[in-house]
Amino acid sequence: MTKGIIILERSMCSSSMSLKWIPVLLLLQLSCQFSPGGCGKVLVWPTEYSHWINMKTILDELVQRGHEVTVLTSSVSILVDPNKPSAIKFEIYPTSFKKDDFEKLFMGLISKWTYIRKDVFWTYFSLMEEIILEYTDFILKLCKDAALNKKLMTKLQQEKFDVILADPAEACGELLAELLKIPLVYSLRFFPGYTLEKQSGGLPFPPSYVPVILSELSDQMTFIERVKNMVYVLYFDFWFQVFREDWDQFYSEVLGRPTTISELMGKAEMWLIRTYWDFEFPRPLLPHFEFVGGLHCKPAKPLPKEMEQFVQSSGEDGIVVFSLGSMVSNLTEEKANMIASALAEIPQKVIWRYEGKKPDTLGPNTRLYKWIPQNDLLGHPKTKAFITHGGTNGVYEAIYHGIPMVGLPLFGDQPDNIAHMKVKGAAVRLDFNTISSADLLKALKTVINDPSYKENAMKLSRIHHDQPVKPLDRAVFWVEFVMRHKGAKHLRPASYDLNWFQYHSLDVIGFLLACVATAILAVTKCVLFCCQKFTKTGKKDKRE
Repeated sequence: MTKGIIILERSMCSSSMSLKWIPVLLLLQLSCQFSPGGCGKVLVWPTEYSHWINMKTILDELVQRGHEVTVLTSSVSILVDPNKPSAIKFEIYPTSFKKDDFEKLFMGLISKWTYIRKDVFWTYFSLMEEIILEYTDFILKLCKDAALNKKLMTKLQQEKFDVILADPAEACGELLAELLKIPLVYSLRFFPGYTLEKQSGGLPFPPSYVPVILSELSDQMTFIERVKNMVYVLYFDFWFQVFREDWDQFYSEVLGRPTTISELMGKAEMWLIRTYWDFEFPRPLLPHFEFVGGLHCKPAKPLPKEMEQFVQSSGEDGIVVFSLGSMVSNLTEEKANMIASALAEIPQKVIWRYEGKKPDTLGPNTRLYKWIPQNDLLGHPKTKAFITHGGTNGVYEAIYHGIPMVGLPLFGDQPDNIAHMKVKGAAVRLDFNTISSADLLKALKTVINDPSYKENAMKLSRIHHDQPVKPLDRAVFWVEFVMRHKGAKHLRPASYDLNWFQYHSLDVIGFLLACVATAILAVTKCVLFCCQKFTKTGKKDKRE
């Protein structure tokens, strides 16, 4: 581009070119800069539901910048709908599963996780481990269907992609990157216990003040909480070894050499983490880890006419937005009636995303919708509170617009997300399984009437907006950076080349202890020798 501008300046000097041609030439230069030949080809290995919604934001922006994006998805994909008009290309590979199989499995696992009792540590985590292993076994079969499809792999190799963008929540992207010999970029929220980020990404993790994901702890831990955090660390590290066995075997068979899923994941050039310091507790990071939380958030747009009229009818009391996300479409009749009766007692109007049977106790202040423009509602000046399951996308929309929350976490990272917001003073947490109408009513009155919750939510919002580069621009920049430079090896720490013994300096500590022990032994020997000699000399003098 600089060269083009220099040529333009020379042309102007030599021929006294009219100023009206400057914009035209600049546009021509830009069109060359962003022509299809000058842009990259991105292969995508996605994950379903909210993960896909978040990743698609990045893909849409890449397309806007002239890149060619191809999403590799199975024939049983739930939300990735290749039939909708889109500039994104879809490469669909066949699988032996039926579309209902994946959805039934997914929703069944979510239902199990939602109703697990969390008061007994080992029971909770053994059941959670069972759920995750069942899910990953299904993903492993999908990975085999893709990686062992010779026709598909030949086609992908001929495409000559520049980078693969993958979500490690559904492993396989790292294997495809290795087979296609292209750089890998991860987009993720977390891996249980941060085991993936630690073992594959090399991320430092001091358990003394960095709480393990899913622990619901803060960075201000008591002694007992630090003990609990360490138990979490050891548990997840052990669990990860069990999880990876089948994957290690499959990856080794496909590549024809001994390898591990951890080794291939460790080759990721960039890790785009879907949080930011408005959400996170301060902790160590590495240069190839980048926070991009809230990249999907946007300024609020006008509401549909009918919905806007309902919102405006709330007067000074305002409205409450209620949504449990895309995975929870309805509740039991008893639970729905309990919630509806609590909502009927508040002066605010309520917009509730709900698909089930209309509760008998539904008040005249509450409207039910199968779908709501959540971001636009949270950005509306009359919104006073957000009742949420605590999904990362919803939490970030609330942070973006400065809305205090009542959290009803269900599964996954949701309890941890609400725990973070509670510690930061922007949310009240309730237990979905034991909640009563009185609990919900009290929580709503607290976050609406106590000004500290709104103040803390606005503080987080100001932190989120006060960034030198927007999260989406930052995410896209690093994907393009990896394409331009064929990787980002210069950002990888030397810890990748060390084993655990060397990483913790146990060999150095052992050597220094040996040196100290040798020195002490030598001094001791000298002292004993001198004492013995002095004793013999004294006895000899006495005899004389």
